[in-house]
Amino acid sequence: MRALLLLLLSLVALPLRAEEVVMGLSKDSVNITADFDGSEILIFGAVKREAPIRSDPPLQVIVTVAGPVTPATVWRKERRLGIWVNTDAVEDLRHRVSVARAIRSVGAPMSIEDSQSFTDALIRLRESKGLYQQRPNTVELRESTLFDTAISMPANIVEGEYTTRVYLTRGGRVVSQHASVIQVGKVGLERWLYNLSRNQPPLYGLLSLVIAIAAGWGASAAFRALKSG
Repeated sequence: MRALLLLLLSLVALPLRAEEVVMGLSKDSVNITADFDGSEILIFGAVKREAPIRSDPPLQVIVTVAGPVTPATVWRKERRLGIWVNTDAVEDLRHRVSVARAIRSVGAPMSIEDSQSFTDALIRLRESKGLYQQRPNTVELRESTLFDTAISMPANIVEGEYTTRVYLTRGGRVVSQHASVIQVGKVGLERWLYNLSRNQPPLYGLLSLVIAIAAGWGASAAFRALKSG
């Protein structure tokens, strides 16, 4: 009887969440085909409440989309004996929310005193390719209840699971969050060729050679036919 009473008291003592965020996606998968030139996904949602809307501090919504965690090696060029060579390397891993905090340098040799410059260079390169994006003030929040925004998946996106998170904040504090996953992958012939290149590299190389020879022969035959006509 005491155990049951303690359990009931514990349940009563649990605080009720005043605001909770829920979200949805216009699509939860992106198929990469031969003519894939990018994709746009709509992220939308609402705030569920058990109390009247508070106006102070204001409600804010943050949306993040993070791709698969993969290491990247950044090389710095230095001039040695009249030529540019690769000298130092730092491995970077993605984590957390914003781009500045999602990238960190690990494995830097003790001789490197400016490892942050490697991280900054990686961010600049991937931002220029559209792989890293920061878009402040693009989430539209209506009546402190409904929100939506759109994200653009570039044509050079990599395969994998893209975790989409929505953070509900007040006064800089996260009061609720929700996560979902977008699957990105090759389909059809592209998927078959990709798997072949990974699982049977010799056969993939031979097939590539045959295709190249056939394409060259076809182009030559077409040129001769046009010339003779």
